[in-house]
Amino acid sequence: MPAELKDEDYRRLLQFRVDLRRFLHWSDEMAEKAGVTPAQHQLLLAIRGHNGAEGPTIGDVAGYLLLRHHSAVGLVDRAVKAGLIERHDDPVDRRVVRLSLSALGSQTLERLSELHLEEIKRLAPRVQVISQGLE
Repeated sequence: MPAELKDEDYRRLLQFRVDLRRFLHWSDEMAEKAGVTPAQHQLLLAIRGHNGAEGPTIGDVAGYLLLRHHSAVGLVDRAVKAGLIERHDDPVDRRVVRLSLSALGSQTLERLSELHLEEIKRLAPRVQVISQGLE
């Protein structure tokens, strides 16, 4: 039988959600200041963070971003047009299209990632306090 939730549990959950929303709002503002949309920022991160020697497919990034395939195609099309990413044929299966960052995309993502890692470092003690007692 699960333990009964206490008022403090609800306060911790509220604070965690508030902190998450503030972080995401801040992240969106930083992306826009860097000249990309929040969705483009997430796309750049999905491409750079993909685990594999070859770049991700559109299906891969759709999965990372929780998008339908056709929505991911539109996002990729706009990012290619903006000069942030490039499409490449897979060397083994020419039917597969792989994605990679352009020089501009790499520079933009690096600047944004440095800012985000600093902000996460700043928020880490708050998250640790929120998670105490959850064992």
